[in-house]
Amino acid sequence: MVKISDLRAREVVNVLDGKKLGSIIDIDLDMERGKVLSFILPGRLRGWSIFSRREEIVVPWEKIVRIGRDVILVEVPIFGEVDQQPYNKKYMLDEGPY
Repeated sequence: MVKISDLRAREVVNVLDGKKLGSIIDIDLDMERGKVLSFILPGRLRGWSIFSRREEIVVPWEKIVRIGRDVILVEVPIFGEVDQQPYNKKYMLDEGPY
């Protein structure tokens, strides 16, 4: 079992372009079913002021490729195209325990 605090400490990397997306800032949970629905990651800044907010990147559970010891691999296209492209799950090479 993995603790939420452990997940938040791991770096998130996009397998489509190899870029680091940052660390998880929030996790969307279904409390009735006890399942993780999505990870929320920091996105781009929306302005140039100190009061500007960051956009959020929502990565649905289905688009998480692999959760490793140090990194979480996700398959997220360019900003704004998250729900418009099909996804591959051919990255899962081994099914063994960590």
